[in-house]
Amino acid sequence: MNSNDPNDLNNPKVKKRKGESTMPEKLIRLSGNYRKLLSYQKTEVIYEMTFYFCQKYLQKGDRTIDQMVLAARSGKQNIIEGCAASATSAKTEIKLVNVAKASLQELLEDYIDYLRTRQHRQWEEGSAEWTAMRELGKKHNDAAFFMQLCETRPPETIANMAIIFINQADYLLFKQLERLEKDFITQGGFSERMMRVRKEQRGF
Repeated sequence: MNSNDPNDLNNPKVKKRKGESTMPEKLIRLSGNYRKLLSYQKTEVIYEMTFYFCQKYLQKGDRTIDQMVLAARSGKQNIIEGCAASATSAKTEIKLVNVAKASLQELLEDYIDYLRTRQHRQWEEGSAEWTAMRELGKKHNDAAFFMQLCETRPPETIANMAIIFINQADYLLFKQLERLEKDFITQGGFSERMMRVRKEQRGF
């Protein structure tokens, strides 16, 4: 390698601090694979379940249908957009993940309203149904698996299932935001990374 190359570790201009990685920092980072995120997998289940629920059990023309489906879709799509933005903007990624979280909270209230206005029981925390579905939600994130359950359950059961999954997704997104915050504090954003890369290329 040419000794004038700033990436050449034999170049005296490229100094290494104790414990510092010898690999040059990359300006454009690889975007995350959103499909591997548990939060995305959970929101995919919620979206398909919500679409099915609204089409089958809400009256045609009810504006709640559009609101619920759009909220469920927003929860899913903003995770995708956040992952795409992660290559160059930690700020945008954090903002979009938070939007996904807020959209799911809106959807949660719609399901709670459905149960309350129709005098259906919302499963109490710690009840047999709540515990069983919560455990099932921890073990499975496959939308096809839960859609098979939906096809044999009444609407009040599907609404309760959705409430549990939304709460699980909300927790996963909260942990995701905590990690993003930590990464931003320790590594900085795109501007800080740009400055470090420019300094590395100039050899100081």
